[in-house]
Amino acid sequence: MSDLSPKPDVIIVGGGIIGLSAAWQLRRDGIEAVVLDPAPGTGASHAAAGMLAPIHEAYWGEVHILELNLAASHAWPEFAGELGADTVDYRRNGMLMAAHDTDDKALLDNLGDLHEQEGLPVERLRSRDCRAREPLLTPGVRGGVYSPLDHQVNPRRVVAELLNRVPTIPVSATRVSHNRVVADNGQTMACQQVVVAAGAWTGRLLGVPIRPVKGQILRLSGPEGLLALPVRGVVRGSSVYAVPRSDGEIVVGATQEEQGFDTRVTAGGVYELLRDVLSLLPGLSEIDLVETWAGLRPGAPDNAPVIGTGDDGIVYATGHYRNGILTAPITAAAVSALVQGHEPPVNLHPFSPSRFHPDCDPSSGAEQTLSGIPG
Repeated sequence: MSDLSPKPDVIIVGGGIIGLSAAWQLRRDGIEAVVLDPAPGTGASHAAAGMLAPIHEAYWGEVHILELNLAASHAWPEFAGELGADTVDYRRNGMLMAAHDTDDKALLDNLGDLHEQEGLPVERLRSRDCRAREPLLTPGVRGGVYSPLDHQVNPRRVVAELLNRVPTIPVSATRVSHNRVVADNGQTMACQQVVVAAGAWTGRLLGVPIRPVKGQILRLSGPEGLLALPVRGVVRGSSVYAVPRSDGEIVVGATQEEQGFDTRVTAGGVYELLRDVLSLLPGLSEIDLVETWAGLRPGAPDNAPVIGTGDDGIVYATGHYRNGILTAPITAAAVSALVQGHEPPVNLHPFSPSRFHPDCDPSSGAEQTLSGIPG
């Protein structure tokens, strides 16, 4: 590995959708980038449902995350177009959030207040309006919110397409600096800039407070068009979603468990997901259960991603928690800008790695231009 010739300009540690997208964008910008990962595309990106949902992922007190997610949503049509919108099953048919009972509706009404405060284009729906948009919903649904801006994609297809376009090296990184990576076989690779996009494993590699948040997920298979549009439900205070694919697959998820690096699929997790989704969409009980899976989302203490140049000179692109698929194109553009010393397309100050150090100013992270790399 240390004999790579010529040496890459950029080494990206981590082969999920964030790392692969960043490598793809860098290479489009004329910068030689390679990805290091022993099994690219098999982590959280493989488990993800692919909801591109800035509005239904909006929460009080997280306006900076909402702004990033909206920018990411606006970047997706071009990103999907470059990869092949049909190839990656990118669909812009909106999303419905539905409330199972009266208490659940109160939670949705609270989120609806946030949507209106931020001027987001949502439509509050009564029970019959929800069922008109999605006839598979139970007649007992109490109401809902429809968002035309929340879309969907098939992450496994996105990753497969990126893997066709980005060179990868099947090793793990054990130590990194801003311009050097030591692999698990003891060999060293040099470059001009290291980008760490190692997801839930970033904390182990760099010591930043990124933790794994386990998510169990199910895949069902039925007739094409059985479910008209993605449905995210609130059922007895818990969140569940069902995302249809163009081929009849329906992805159901996902649990949120603080279990460390545990990727077991459990009977309890499967039961809870089926219980809640069938409470909202009872017609799904007659189709096939074809896969169970568990992935590890990378979560920071404040639930916000970590994007920026650290005091160690490393470019960070991690901690995307529930929104790694959504934020992939805007994170990729930001990483490329940081590498080249350009102004990022979004304000990265709230996401700086320096925010975990109380004595550091988040705006102080220098943007480094690489000598010999086109700006």
